[in-house]
Amino acid sequence: MARIEGVDLPRNKRIDIALSYIYGVGRKNAKDILAKAQVEAGIRTQDLSEVEIARIREVIQREYRVEGELRKEIAMNIKRLVDLGTYRGARHKKGLPVRGQRTHTNARTRKGPRRTVAGKKIATK
Repeated sequence: MARIEGVDLPRNKRIDIALSYIYGVGRKNAKDILAKAQVEAGIRTQDLSEVEIARIREVIQREYRVEGELRKEIAMNIKRLVDLGTYRGARHKKGLPVRGQRTHTNARTRKGPRRTVAGKKIATK
């Protein structure tokens, strides 16, 4: 089993798909990595040699920010916005959409499940 950047890559998938299991590596970056490492994109992960895995690992470590380092950078960027008190930072803090999406309807992913608000009780005589 190939292990790159602390992620176990699935054995029976093509290597260009398997690399996308690494946080920060999508399909485009995976193809670029394989081209730089001179590895065929159609080969299955289980069929890779140790030399090919080492070349892929070396290209990723040298040229890409992935996994923990990338997560840390993104968290620091959000923290900076919150600390500065920007509008975007306030939206992050409140857990609302940041990029101008509507919130009257939709936005359930950011806002979470609906919370019902009890209606006003009417006093009867």
